[in-house]
Amino acid sequence: MFCFQCEQTAGCTGCTRNAGVCGKKSGTARLQDKLTGALVGLARAVEGNEDQVTKETDALVMEGLFTTITNVNFNDETISALTSRIHAEKDRLVPRCLDCASACGRNDDYDIDSLWDGDEDIRSLKSLILFGIRGVAAYAYHAAVLGYTDEEVNRFFYKALFAIGMDWDTDELLPIVLEVGEINLKCMALLDQANTETFGMPTPTEVPLTVEKGPFIVISGHDMHDLKLLIEQTEGKGINIYTHGEMLPAHAYPELKKFAHLKGNFGTAWQNQQKEFASIPAPVLFTTNCLMPPKPSYADRVFTTEVVSYPGCIHIGENKDFTPVIERALQLGGYKEDQAFTGINGGTKVTTGFSHGAVLSVADKVVDAVKSGKIKHFFLVGGCDGARPGRNYYTEFVKKTPPDTIVLTLACGKYRFNDLDLGTIDGLPRIMDMGQCNDAYSAIQVALALADAFECEVNDLPLSMVLSWYEQKAVCILLTLLHLGIKNILLGPTLPAFISPNVLNLLIEKYNIGPITTSDEDMRKLLG
Repeated sequence: MFCFQCEQTAGCTGCTRNAGVCGKKSGTARLQDKLTGALVGLARAVEGNEDQVTKETDALVMEGLFTTITNVNFNDETISALTSRIHAEKDRLVPRCLDCASACGRNDDYDIDSLWDGDEDIRSLKSLILFGIRGVAAYAYHAAVLGYTDEEVNRFFYKALFAIGMDWDTDELLPIVLEVGEINLKCMALLDQANTETFGMPTPTEVPLTVEKGPFIVISGHDMHDLKLLIEQTEGKGINIYTHGEMLPAHAYPELKKFAHLKGNFGTAWQNQQKEFASIPAPVLFTTNCLMPPKPSYADRVFTTEVVSYPGCIHIGENKDFTPVIERALQLGGYKEDQAFTGINGGTKVTTGFSHGAVLSVADKVVDAVKSGKIKHFFLVGGCDGARPGRNYYTEFVKKTPPDTIVLTLACGKYRFNDLDLGTIDGLPRIMDMGQCNDAYSAIQVALALADAFECEVNDLPLSMVLSWYEQKAVCILLTLLHLGIKNILLGPTLPAFISPNVLNLLIEKYNIGPITTSDEDMRKLLG
């Protein structure tokens, strides 16, 4: 078994074997494995019964996959209840199987141990499929919350889950691995449409890191819809709202930033939350993944909603009544005076909102700067962050980028350096935060537009990708880049440990993926 939290394979202290640094007990991880096996069983039941699949079936699959993403659900009861719902849906699709005296394997749940303990190349490919569709499901879930769905994306979940349960060889599995990337691109485009049509096109916005005096709420996760509901329910109550982690890009959306009590951003990288949340006089609402087990010092101030769940924490259900969070904020009262916080590098503000709409609106200026030599190179430095030593590489790398280069960034990896002031080039900031992990779609659109402007392929652009990977969302984004044929990606802090040597060599040979080394050596190599 591979543990995303520990970033190691079986034999570490993580996930399914023992309680690792993520705090997820082995019993909970086993329940998640059973949930995954039930999803495969549901996909088996769907084959030949596609006309019986409903919107509720699709939603259940998305919820099930999302629930098994790193740092989402630590609650045995809710995981077991979800597994029961999946079994009930399978029974609806194939009711006669309930009375069958002998299991045929046709609609049985899949034993996930057969994946972890099987042939390492098959395990690698099936892991890429499984981890990838979990990430895709998260994006599909967020889009569905806003009323946007795609039938092709939904159908693919069943296809991919079915493949995981089959005794197929590498030649049969590899095309599905790459199809995960293709489907994820479609899904990210769907979520981009959902967000921009609902909240407006993001615009570059400076976000302070100071927390003002008085009651406040910190909201974490990725779900903009939950944030909007919280903002609306707190309006006029004297409570300020501060984003955390991947919620930072909310400040750039016109329909969210218009609320005066959406004040700023609190905290740095998500893995620092146990330290940073320990003493704040305010509640924290988690809307999606990136929850770490709350310490006793602040556990009574943590609230969850949607698929996030932790034993003992108050969960806000489908009614989305955030009254308990609001009452806790008023009770705690916040700080007596304004508190000045900084980013990891001492900066007092960060900027976000450089979506594809914002960047492409000044595309002519960017192209002219490249043609005149004012911009010599672009770096896409971003991805998922984690606690493993060596991730300070990304801070060092960005600090060493030459003054005639632009750094595009996205996802939570940006907290390593997004408070740096690298200056501007012809009025263009040298660090451009494009948004959440799913906003890799924006980076792709910018890269495609630049390639079109210069009449070349993306791989021929003065563009280098230096990515940090961590969990399932990073996997599906990497597969999307590979689907697009993008080569020469540097990946770190280590190459994915769940990929076998043979599969890794295949990716290296075809796409020239390489591990990061040192910031100085990589900079020399990329700039030629």
